[in-house]
Amino acid sequence: MVEGGMKCVKYLLFLFNLLFVLAAIGLIAIGAYVQIALKEYFDVIGGKFSAAAALLIAVGVFIFFIASFGCFGAYRENRVCVLIFSSLLIFIFILEIAAGIAAYVYRNQVQTVVEDYMTKTINTTNIDVWNAIQKDLKCCGINNASDWQKNGKSIPQSCCVGNQACNTTIIGDIYTKGCLSTFTDWVKGHVAIVGGVGIGFAFIQLVGILFSCCLARAIKKEYEVV
Repeated sequence: MVEGGMKCVKYLLFLFNLLFVLAAIGLIAIGAYVQIALKEYFDVIGGKFSAAAALLIAVGVFIFFIASFGCFGAYRENRVCVLIFSSLLIFIFILEIAAGIAAYVYRNQVQTVVEDYMTKTINTTNIDVWNAIQKDLKCCGINNASDWQKNGKSIPQSCCVGNQACNTTIIGDIYTKGCLSTFTDWVKGHVAIVGGVGIGFAFIQLVGILFSCCLARAIKKEYEVV
C-alpha cells in the first residue's frame, strides 16, 4: 500500500475523478446546447462546426467510462489500471484540443461561408432558413432589406419589426440591420464556447495525468521494495 505523500495523491486522484465526471456533464451539456441552438442553421454554416460540437459530446460520454476506471485503479492500487487511465486521459486531451482548435479555425471562416450561402439562396423559393434567421436575430437581407428587392423578391414578413405582420414597403416597419454581420457574430459566439470549453477542460486533465503518473510510479516502487 502506498504511504505518505503518495497516499495523498491517491485521494487527490479520487477527487479529480469526481471533477472529471462533472467536466463530462459540462462537455455533454455544452455540445448539446450548441447542436440544438444551431440545428436550424447547419445548412448555412456547414457541417464542420456541428462535428466539433458532436466531438465534445462523444468525449463527455467517454469520460464517464474512464473516470470509473481511474477510480478502480486508484482504489486497488493497480499500476496497470492507473497507467491505462493515464493513457486514456492523454488520448482525450488530444481529442479536446483538436475540437477546440477546429472550432477556432472554423471561427475565422464563418463570414465567408455564411456570405456565400446567403448570396446563393436569397433567390431561392424556399426561404425557411432565411425566415428563421431574420425572425430570431431581428435582421433583414444580407446587408440590408434592399437585398431582397435587388434580387427581384419582395421583402419577407419575417423582416417585420417585432415579427408582426407589417407593410414591408415602409422602412420603419422592417429591420434595417443586415443578417450577414448579425448572424456571423452570433455563430462566432457559439464557436468560441465550443473552442473555449474544449481547450479549457483539456488543460484541467493535465492535473489528472500528473496525479495518475505519480501514483503509478509510487505503486511500482512499493512492489520493488516488496
